[in-house]
Amino acid sequence: MTLERWRRISEWPMIGAALLFLGAYSVQVIADLPDSAGTWADDLVWIAWAVFVADYLVRLWLAPNRGRWFVRNLHELVILALPALRPLRLLRLVTFLKVFQNRAGAALRGRLVTFVLGAAALLVYCGALATLDAEQNEPQANIHSFADALWWALTTMTTVGYGDRYPVTGLGRLAAAGLMLSGIAVLGVVTATIASWLVENVSKETATKTAEAIGQAVEAVDEPLEEQIRTLTQEVTRLTAALEARTRGAAGTDAP
Repeated sequence: MTLERWRRISEWPMIGAALLFLGAYSVQVIADLPDSAGTWADDLVWIAWAVFVADYLVRLWLAPNRGRWFVRNLHELVILALPALRPLRLLRLVTFLKVFQNRAGAALRGRLVTFVLGAAALLVYCGALATLDAEQNEPQANIHSFADALWWALTTMTTVGYGDRYPVTGLGRLAAAGLMLSGIAVLGVVTATIASWLVENVSKETATKTAEAIGQAVEAVDEPLEEQIRTLTQEVTRLTAALEARTRGAAGTDAP
């Protein structure tokens, strides 16, 4: 067993664990279940967390250089260890987006658009969940429903920021900061993709018009040349015939 092989084998099970965690966590936050009624959701969250921990330990064990792998993946350990950062475990669903975008067609732009749109939707949803989880039971908060949280996340990620909804807790503001930075990155990719598409279309149109103009210019130059070639050919034919006639006449005069 190698690390790369384990990644391939565990890809879909980890996606399933992330979806299980997303469903249970969504019910916990949106329904705001009391401890007595939310036991089953807590159990599902802990099961998904156990799967994440097992995957982390296996990958650490299979890493060729465990020390280097551990340092490079400290963020995963922090996400697993700190309950406040549990919404970040939903980033496992990025793996699902990568799998899905590979089926979106051979064009690089098509795969990129698929991935960006999926990542944007996931970030908005997870940002809304995380903020609602931190804010909904805070007396001074103004985000008390998932609709409010979703509206806030959408305006925050698109850098609009109406200001009618905003987090007041530390965790809520931390989620807001992450959503802002992610929104800038996503919008940058979208802008770059659209710009690339426009430049490519303009380049194709310019190349087509240039090719047509060159073709017309070549045709305009070729027509006089072809006419001159035909005239010269006819003249050469005439002179050749005259030379042959003169040669035959001279031969007849010299005969006894």
